Amino acid sequence: MKPEVKNILNNSVKSGWVLEPLAKEIIKSYGLAASKFVWAKTMEEVLQGAKKVGYPLVAKIVSEKIIHKSDVGGVVVGVRDNNQMLEVFEKFSKLDGFDGVLLDEMLSGSEVIFGSKNDAQFGVVVMIGIGGTAVEVYKDVALRMAPVTKEIAVAALHSLKGIKLLQGYRGKEVVNLEKLAQAVVKFSDMAYDLKDEVESMDLNPVMCNKDKATVADARIILKTK
Repeated sequence: MKPEVKNILNNSVKSGWVLEPLAKEIIKSYGLAASKFVWAKTMEEVLQGAKKVGYPLVAKIVSEKIIHKSDVGGVVVGVRDNNQMLEVFEKFSKLDGFDGVLLDEMLSGSEVIFGSKNDAQFGVVVMIGIGGTAVEVYKDVALRMAPVTKEIAVAALHSLKGIKLLQGYRGKEVVNLEKLAQAVVKFSDMAYDLKDEVESMDLNPVMCNKDKATVADARIILKTK
């Protein structure tokens, strides 16, 4: 485990989970692509960060007290200009445990979900699923033991009922399955490497297109000790 990752995990023990901007730093350290983002804590930083990320963007509350951001209105998609950005900052600043705003670029493509869980019997289990309503309604997921090889990752992707959604179904952009499989391998390596510290991880969604697979949202839950 890299020292910077260990440091983030140690500093997150009290809350029991890793704040999203820090979770994305961990993900990037394992070679996964993450959306362009800025963690801003003041109005001035918010406006500077928005200029760097570019409008329209996604704004998310950063707070150790709020793990489910959408439940408290802590996610605003499609922020279009500085005026709206300042309104969002004002709203978020009143939420419990406010520690800034995560400014995230808006990504296009097909949604895929990566997940991992430490199972007492089987060890680290990695989950791959088609995102959006497919995983919620049809439970279209594949489970594999970590770490996985590229061959296993490819086979897992092709086992999904919704694989056609990634292959240009009804005019949708074809997903680069080679890049997606590589991302699955990196994710499983990360889950296995962090197995002594991390209880579960959810990367939801991972936005996929013809060029790459990019993590748009990440949650890392630590083991209780």
